[in-house]
Amino acid sequence: MAGRRAAYLTIMAETQTAPEIALSPAAAARVAKIAERQGKAAILRLAVDGGGCAGFQYRFELADSPADGDTIAETDGVHLVVDEVSLDLVRGATVDFVESLGGAAFQVTNPNAASGCGCGTSFSI
Repeated sequence: MAGRRAAYLTIMAETQTAPEIALSPAAAARVAKIAERQGKAAILRLAVDGGGCAGFQYRFELADSPADGDTIAETDGVHLVVDEVSLDLVRGATVDFVESLGGAAFQVTNPNAASGCGCGTSFSI
């Protein structure tokens, strides 16, 4: 019986993979609020552009719909979409929305970033 259980757990571990990208509930709520105000779909697009003080920078915008090849994450009915090229740079990341005394912003916790800048919108690999 123990051998079957170990085999089952091994199979389950092999089939469960980390999400490609994730959207936190706080970020989903903020996207939903912005989209409602603008009369748009609740779809946040995350893209990575060259530039910024650390080499790459995050770009956020509301999207009308996912594009072919996009990876899509869903939280509370809100979708986060990322194109194939950008996904290579943010795979495994979580997009959150944080509010502090300094302001409020979407923030990416990116396990691929070797370093980032103080503003939090730019990173290097």
